[in-house]
Amino acid sequence: MNEEIVLSEILPIIAPIIVIQLILMTVALVLCAKAESTRGPKWVWVLIIIFVNLFGPIAFFIAGRRNEG
Repeated sequence: MNEEIVLSEILPIIAPIIVIQLILMTVALVLCAKAESTRGPKWVWVLIIIFVNLFGPIAFFIAGRRNEG
């Protein structure tokens, strides 16, 4: 019942999540920087993308970008 958590057991589970998070964050930040306009101030979206971990970039992709065209 008093088991120790070993990093070598957790790392294979956490590593893919970290990689996905970094990829999503990078793509969202690049798209936010290149966008002419967003729904709301860009600096707010940058903060959301950076600090709301996995859900921040997803929120930007869904709600932050304006469909231009």
